[in-house]
Amino acid sequence: MGSTSWWAFIGICFLVSLSGAVFKPGEWYARLRKPRWRPPNWLFGPAWAVLYIMIATAGFYVWQAEGVGLALVVYAVQLLLNAAWSGLFFGLRRPDIGFYGLVALWLSILGCIIVFAPVSATAMWLMVPYLAWVSFAGLLNWTLWQMNGARPA
Repeated sequence: MGSTSWWAFIGICFLVSLSGAVFKPGEWYARLRKPRWRPPNWLFGPAWAVLYIMIATAGFYVWQAEGVGLALVVYAVQLLLNAAWSGLFFGLRRPDIGFYGLVALWLSILGCIIVFAPVSATAMWLMVPYLAWVSFAGLLNWTLWQMNGARPA
């Protein structure tokens, strides 16, 4: 894993993660009504850190196996959708639009799993926890939308 190319994938995922630093939950999010089953805020950072390492490693394995092709195009799409979510939910303060963004992200992750499978089983399996986390995030996003409305004050 000491490859320079792996570090490039780590760097790309780090850049994607910066959207969460730009569009922070802040005061607006703190005022929202939340379900009891919502994880504590401190859990999101470590969870995403582990997921981004897995996402980067999956991309690296696919790149090693086939170079730039359909699988990496789908991978790039999911990275863009991932980066967009924080802006949709926290930046626009729109749980409804954030939810639709998460649905698109979920579908793109599923697309990665499907196109990664014949290229690298390891890469495919590295994306499964990400899909599970985004599934949970989608449920949380949907619940926040239902509890607070599309445009909570």
